[in-house]
Amino acid sequence: MEKKDIKSLTLSELTEEIKNMGEPAFRSKQLYEWMHVKLARDYDEMTNIPKALKEKCRENFTYTSLEKVRVQESQIDDTKKFLFALADGNVIESVFMKYKFGNSVCISSQVGCRMGCRFCASTLDGVERNLLPSEMLDQIYSIARITGEKISRVVVMGSGEPLDNYDNLLRFIKLLTDENGLNMGQRNLTVSTCGIVPNILKLADEKLAINLALSLHASNNDKRKELMPIANQYEIHEVLDACKTYFEKTGRQLTFEYSLVSGVNDTDEDATELSELLKGLNAVVNLIPVNPIKERTFKPTDRAGALSFKNKLEKNHINVTIRREMGRDIDGACGQLRRRHLEEE
Repeated sequence: MEKKDIKSLTLSELTEEIKNMGEPAFRSKQLYEWMHVKLARDYDEMTNIPKALKEKCRENFTYTSLEKVRVQESQIDDTKKFLFALADGNVIESVFMKYKFGNSVCISSQVGCRMGCRFCASTLDGVERNLLPSEMLDQIYSIARITGEKISRVVVMGSGEPLDNYDNLLRFIKLLTDENGLNMGQRNLTVSTCGIVPNILKLADEKLAINLALSLHASNNDKRKELMPIANQYEIHEVLDACKTYFEKTGRQLTFEYSLVSGVNDTDEDATELSELLKGLNAVVNLIPVNPIKERTFKPTDRAGALSFKNKLEKNHINVTIRREMGRDIDGACGQLRRRHLEEE
């Protein structure tokens, strides 16, 4: 019989499992606290759990605890890029970023990605598998243990498409925001998607208060198709309508991520068309000079070009920011560190 993943169980599910093993219900609360509050790496760290129960748990459950493979620290800012090994030998990456408002962690939701976005290293080798809720959680837990820092915000923007791993994503959110665990506020959690319309609409009906970020990256559907194969399946206006529905049902402000690629999507015409496309939407456009990867010829728009593009959007009453570039000297963009590690291996 396949073992259940104990760190992916809710407290009520864990309580039921512990009672079925003939143990008192209060032991489940102790176990849950060790896993999700004290961030224990294994049962041996759980000092108030009887040895017999620890053995029962080892027999009945798997216990997710990521192994640190590599940490790269930026010499430019305080960003740290982590490469973690999973129990099956796959590797994933996460990023720790320090901001004035607190510390953020960017986590992966899949091993690799199948979305095929042309400027992203995550997708070059396709997708291996979905991450379990516990594997998503333990990226945060591991970084908190290693750095000794409090994590105040989480963005699911690393390798993978979160809405392609929908059920595990929802369980991860439930565990992360559970008052008996790390108890992170839903408003401090952002989920990024390239635009899987049915799942954006499903997410809108979940009655969550999480933030939604759409990887837009183009001002019209033809140009979006060149950069993002998902645009062949969901037309740009269909995606924006789904985002509008998300805002109407949740009240959470939308963010549109827009990677500026020199000579591709950063022209005056693009700025004008993008302004028209987003007119009237309660949203912020986050401009990101694309992070170059060696497998593609894309080059980032320079600082002057990015500021010019920003100014054109602002003149058309679009809320816009330029993302502060972090971790460029440490393979900071999605998938770069994992891919380099696999090539070295």
